[in-house]
Amino acid sequence: MPKATNDAKLLIQSLGKAYAATPTNLKIIDLYMVFAVATALIQVVYMGVVGSFPFNSFLSGILSCIGTAVLAVCLRIQVNKDNKEFKDLPPERAFADFVLCNLVLHLVIMNFLG
Repeated sequence: MPKATNDAKLLIQSLGKAYAATPTNLKIIDLYMVFAVATALIQVVYMGVVGSFPFNSFLSGILSCIGTAVLAVCLRIQVNKDNKEFKDLPPERAFADFVLCNLVLHLVIMNFLG
């Protein structure tokens, strides 16, 4: 077992060093994704404790959080300078796409609420 523990520590240290070199704008997007997923998990726990009487509201909240996190992943992929596929796409255009898609997502979610 000590070998596996050392391997896990080395893995965490190497991931920490690699993430330290990540640009600040990508770290902010990562934090936003963590917040969106944590909010979805809190809603699931709340539904488990209290109940899911307005089920449309529960589904809307979950879909909003997960959809926003997915759109943030797409934004992170497009803004990343190391990604060769989107090298010609300016970050302002990627952010405008993110905002527009978020607007459409939340309009659909508001419609689903009834």
